[in-house]
Amino acid sequence: MTFSYSAVSVLLLLQMQLVPAQSQQAVITTPVVSSANAPKQNDNDALGPGDQLMIRAIDLEEIDNKPVFIDRRGNINLPYVGELQAAGLTADELEDAIKVRLTKILRRPPDVTVSVTEVHSQGVSVLGAVNTPGVHQLQGQKTLFEVLSLAGGLRSDAGNTVMITRRLEWGPIPLPGAKNDPTGQYSVASVDSLSIMSAINPAENIAIKPKDVISVPKADIIYVIGAVKKAGGFALNDNGTRTALQILSLAEGLDKTAAGDRARIMREIPGRNERYEIVINLKNILAGKIPDVPLKPDDILFVPVSGAKNAAYHTLDILVGSANAAIYRVP
Repeated sequence: MTFSYSAVSVLLLLQMQLVPAQSQQAVITTPVVSSANAPKQNDNDALGPGDQLMIRAIDLEEIDNKPVFIDRRGNINLPYVGELQAAGLTADELEDAIKVRLTKILRRPPDVTVSVTEVHSQGVSVLGAVNTPGVHQLQGQKTLFEVLSLAGGLRSDAGNTVMITRRLEWGPIPLPGAKNDPTGQYSVASVDSLSIMSAINPAENIAIKPKDVISVPKADIIYVIGAVKKAGGFALNDNGTRTALQILSLAEGLDKTAAGDRARIMREIPGRNERYEIVINLKNILAGKIPDVPLKPDDILFVPVSGAKNAAYHTLDILVGSANAAIYRVP
């Protein structure tokens, strides 16, 4: 018997003073940036849109103490300097570019220092079975666990594997089994999510780099609907199979009204939006009279209520119920 169903359901403070032809150099007072709040920016980190900078350029007070943000086009705009491309440059490279511009208006090469006060361009993409997928900004160094926390943590239907893709400019991912993708541009690795979330192996909680892509696939799920004590979907985190008795155990057993001898397994027909049903006798399986029955991912185990006729249940209602069922993670 087959039937149709619906699919189960992320400038700057410049300090400078202009040197007139006949004047003394002024003394500059440097603002203090708290080291506790300052992001940890490596020298080779590229700047990007949204980053806030502090630029010191001795002897140009016209742009003193003014925070500057890199705009969405990746540019900054400074007095005497004009519009200048900053995105994609390191802080050192931006210093050199500003010096080149200022050399044209000053009698001597200026002393320029660029530092980063806020980082908003170091995005990490977190995709899949997390509560808040999207691009999340790295404020300083973040570990894999911290980034997953920024994404709201794992959903109940998350699988047990976290995939990480990294640009090779950061070097290979420091995890066993990491390999380069066929293009030679990325390093790809995976780690067990339960290990990360429970801190079983701290070495797997690696530092995350800008532009990393973290993907958490959904787990395979088996649904139990009907006269059981804990109906719902059970995420199979090891991506393995479960038997009818194992799933029944996770559902905390049959309800006292259950007709266990008339249970059904509703299984998808590959390549079609339909299911067929398999009749199983849970009472005999529980009694050891017949072998247990293996279940497959996305199976629906339906246990009718005792006293009801075989045709009294509505398949569509069952399928809709499975789509809205609570999902439980299986350790």
